[in-house]
Amino acid sequence: MVDQNKIKEAVKLLLQGIGENVNREGLVDTPERIARMYAEIFGGMDQDASEHLGRVFTVENNEMVLEKDIVFYSMCEHHMLPFFGKAHIAYIPNGKVVGLSKLARTVEVYARRLQIQEKMTGQIADAIMKYLEPQGVMVMVEAEHMCMTMRGVKKPGSQTVSIATRGVFRDNSRLQEQFFGMLGRR
Repeated sequence: MVDQNKIKEAVKLLLQGIGENVNREGLVDTPERIARMYAEIFGGMDQDASEHLGRVFTVENNEMVLEKDIVFYSMCEHHMLPFFGKAHIAYIPNGKVVGLSKLARTVEVYARRLQIQEKMTGQIADAIMKYLEPQGVMVMVEAEHMCMTMRGVKKPGSQTVSIATRGVFRDNSRLQEQFFGMLGRR
């Protein structure tokens, strides 16, 4: 649970630490604004993917389902700077599917946590395997990390790509190629 009072105090200390006057007109309400913002952007800390993946529908067709270009925003645990991009999720049903918006909501659950991209990618794949029990899942996340673009190496536009494969996707190059083909990448 996000403790907004602790965040407000921490922001005041941070502002003082960088030499700012916390009573300056432009900064008086900043601790409150940041506390509300953090409650929103870290809202995934109090959520479980089962909230979104628990309602399924029976299907006879067990062909690949792909939801692509799911935009997300997250925060890197190393520098507490944003990383953002797109997630692509494919799964092979095993007699049941979930509403397409639920895949995007699952991405949000894990994106709204302080973490690293590689872990988020695996968490999304693991949640889908656990709650949908498909034959397999493949998740690809492409993101730009502000810790690489606005500080450090300063390489704007660089993309980090992470992939997680589970079930039948793990060792099946044909299914992986189909996934990339559906994304328009071969």
